Amino acid sequence: MRILTFVFVALTALSACAVQNNSIKSVDDLEAEAIATITSYNAASAIRLLGDDSVVFVDVREPGELAANGRIPGSVHIPRGVLEYSIDPNHPRHNKIFSSGKTVVFYCAGGGRSVLATRLAQDMGVTKPVNLEGGFSAWSKAGGTIDPPTVKK
Repeated sequence: MRILTFVFVALTALSACAVQNNSIKSVDDLEAEAIATITSYNAASAIRLLGDDSVVFVDVREPGELAANGRIPGSVHIPRGVLEYSIDPNHPRHNKIFSSGKTVVFYCAGGGRSVLATRLAQDMGVTKPVNLEGGFSAWSKAGGTIDPPTVKK
C-alpha cells in the first residue's frame, strides 16, 4: 500500500509540474505577440531619424554593453529592467521623454529586449513607441553613427 501511495503522490506531483510548465509563455511567444502589435523601423529608416528633435532614441541595454560597444549618439540610457519606473508619470524616476509626445525609438543589442520594451511602453500609454529592428547590431551594420565604447576590449 505504501508503494502505491508513493507512486500516486509522485505521479500527481509530476502532472502538476507538467501543467505548470505548459502554462508558462516562452520569450518567443512574448516577442511574437509584441511584434504583431508594435511599430518597428529598420536600421536605414532609423538612421534617417538621428538628429530629428521630435525623436529620442532609448538604449535599453545593460551599462556594460554600452561601455564595451558604444551607443547611438544622443540616446538616453534606461536599462530594460527599470523601464517601467521611468515611463510611469507618477513615479519619482519618471523620465519626461515618455510624456513628451516625441517618437521614442527603443533599441538593445539584437532587437529582442527592445521589442518587449516597445510593447511595454505602448501598453503603458507612450504615444509613439517604435522598435529598432535588429537593435544596435543592425544600426552598426547599416553604417549608423556610433559614440565609441568607453572601455577597451
